[in-house]
Amino acid sequence: MAQNEQHFDDPTKKDFAKNWVNSSVFIFYLQVFCVLAFVLGGCYGLYQHRYKGHPDVAVPESTQYTPKYK
Repeated sequence: MAQNEQHFDDPTKKDFAKNWVNSSVFIFYLQVFCVLAFVLGGCYGLYQHRYKGHPDVAVPESTQYTPKYK
């Protein structure tokens, strides 16, 4: 080969469907991002619907553990 000969990259090397190494890395990081987004979204949903405390409920005296009858 001559030194002044131009070398062009093969366009199929950059194709997503042909180069399984680059596509598998992309799919791996896409999976990691999707799982992380799903977990964080689930945690945020649980945080929004968390139990916010004990409400004051009127309990009749006759239904308590030690009932008081009149």
